[in-house]
Amino acid sequence: MDFSGVTLRKPTAEDGTSVHQLITRTPELDSNSCYCNLLQCSHFSETSIIAESNEETLGFISGYIKPQSPETLFIWQVAVSSKARGNGVGGKMLRSLLEREENVSITHIETTITESNDASWALFSSLAEHFSAPVERSVMFDRAMHFNDEHDSELLARIGPLSR
Repeated sequence: MDFSGVTLRKPTAEDGTSVHQLITRTPELDSNSCYCNLLQCSHFSETSIIAESNEETLGFISGYIKPQSPETLFIWQVAVSSKARGNGVGGKMLRSLLEREENVSITHIETTITESNDASWALFSSLAEHFSAPVERSVMFDRAMHFNDEHDSELLARIGPLSR
């Protein structure tokens, strides 16, 4: 597949179903309801991004500004289709999202990642390097305390301040 024709844009409610299908086909991600993805694509379009080619959804990032920390963008999920992985689509989406005029006040990025998710650690480490920013790790949601031993602990990755 030629990735030079990939379009990055704000999602709309009409993208909710294709985003839901992409996330459902990505076993590393926790699926949400289609309704949740519709809200992400509409209510959080300023802080989310979709990658597509020939009307096919290849990637999606959902995020939101933390209410108690308006300079922090929390990245909820990064989904890249199996056919687009390994081509830098995730990194391009993240950088494009941060380059939007409405997001210039963001100084920090936060996300949670399980310890074993090497692809996500590589993606966010690369983003930190791009913005010459340190990465801090801490446990946000503990396997035993928060997940009743049914899900790995989620580590908070905090990147920033971002050098732009």
